[in-house]
Amino acid sequence: MVASSFEEPPLDCPRCPRLVGFRHELQGLHADWKNAPVRSFGELDARLLIVGLAPGMRGANRTGRPFTGDYAGDLLYSTLLKFGFAQGTYRADPNDGLHLVDCRIANAVRCLPPENKPLPIEFTACRPFLQAELAVMPNLRVLVALGKGAHDQILRALTVRPAGAYPFIHNRLHKLPTGLVLADSYHCSRYNTNTGRLTTEMFHQVFESVRRSLET
Repeated sequence: MVASSFEEPPLDCPRCPRLVGFRHELQGLHADWKNAPVRSFGELDARLLIVGLAPGMRGANRTGRPFTGDYAGDLLYSTLLKFGFAQGTYRADPNDGLHLVDCRIANAVRCLPPENKPLPIEFTACRPFLQAELAVMPNLRVLVALGKGAHDQILRALTVRPAGAYPFIHNRLHKLPTGLVLADSYHCSRYNTNTGRLTTEMFHQVFESVRRSLET
């Protein structure tokens, strides 16, 4: 196991005034929610890093664990269990005992943004945390971007240029000049599944591709 040598954002992170104000508003409305920057889940020696855009209001912002407590988590964690990237039972509770296997989950922006839409200045302010995380994952081989926003932020964090050479395409695996592989997936949100943009089968296909990439 690799010991953490980077600092997650503090619970009262002051970097983004708009997000701080929103956090304080929700702390007043929902005192029993986490309402704080959401720390990554999983070990730093993992070969797979899954990156989402930002915490969901009733998911990670409420529970404190990425993708835990909303529909996106239901689909993500059931998929990770199916493909051997998790063990245990997912109960939408950070105390459910679920364990990730060779996998870690992070967000490009660690605090909940209004309407789930971070501003460019907020991406920039939070990017050092993702960059520091990438720097201390010695076995990292594959990243999964959940949505185009996460895809773009991964390329920026890795300073990959030109970014246009790596377009966001569902189930496309990009071999980056850093030596890493970037796998794209539509976000596993309820909106995407309800509209048919993403099906369970399509999501599973991404992780089939990831598993094959890790085995070669």
